[in-house]
Amino acid sequence: MPKSSSGVPGGACAGKPDAEPGCATLARALGGDPAGTAGRMTSWLLVEQPGAWSPDALETTVDQVFPDRQLDAARQAGLRPLLIRKPGRHARVPGTPRTVFLASGRPGRRWLERLEVNDLAELADLDLAAVAAGRGGHGVPVCGPLFLVCTHGSKDMCCAVYGRPVVAGLAQNHPGQVWEVSHVGGDRWAGNLLTVPDGFLHGGLGVADAELVAKEALHGNVRLENLRGRTSADSPSAQFAEIAVRGRVGARGVDAVLAVEEHTHGDSRVVLVSAPRAMYEVVLRRVPSAGSGVSRCSARVVLSGFALESVRQISLSGTAVGYAVS
Repeated sequence: MPKSSSGVPGGACAGKPDAEPGCATLARALGGDPAGTAGRMTSWLLVEQPGAWSPDALETTVDQVFPDRQLDAARQAGLRPLLIRKPGRHARVPGTPRTVFLASGRPGRRWLERLEVNDLAELADLDLAAVAAGRGGHGVPVCGPLFLVCTHGSKDMCCAVYGRPVVAGLAQNHPGQVWEVSHVGGDRWAGNLLTVPDGFLHGGLGVADAELVAKEALHGNVRLENLRGRTSADSPSAQFAEIAVRGRVGARGVDAVLAVEEHTHGDSRVVLVSAPRAMYEVVLRRVPSAGSGVSRCSARVVLSGFALESVRQISLSGTAVGYAVS
């Protein structure tokens, strides 16, 4: 799988001679592969929340609007609530409406909508079950994509140290499309960039890498390098299999490669992947530890991942027409 070529910025998370490195710095030093590590997200509720974010800022905010675990069912269906804020200074001007985005990242049902609210209580009337199911019609349609960079430093310092340069760089070239976002998971893969509504998460990015991801997304494509996975895929192994097939056939379109079936065979996972003009059977297995070390962010970091055993092209009738072993 492709790995990041970006450098390591300075700052506390990069480590000092007398301190352990940050988890993202350590992951890069260990040669970590982010393929197959994206959290599952099929749809989004993105709520503007200027100002500093505490570690539990997301839950504190959504609990004001959706008490008594009202978000549980939508979350289980794939909805991901996240906080967003504009790059740069974060102070909120009293009386200024908040921007809210709703989006679906399901293949064939991708959309992005925007609304403005003066009070977060207005969100209580949203049909989040419909959003989670991929049904739009809740706000004003927006031509995407949005580029969301995790800078939630109170969750993990690496997100701020690696994320802030990335968001600043992207904001210069894509004003209005770039937002800071709260924790998307995978601190060790900072800087993390989530593209909405495409639903692809990239990690281990520097400023130059992030710009290449954005340029591809603006043309309806997916950059393979640094790709953690398609967030609407059913499993981490499906994400990994899709990335393996994209690398094998050179397909870049957002929906050009999709995992359609998965099952277990002994200690391996077998994933059937649809690609242009062919189907592929991908066999892979989980690698419980691909390296480990001690970080100052989250104590010991153990990198797990997948090993690719084979990729077999299959005809429409299900007959194998080619075989390759990595």
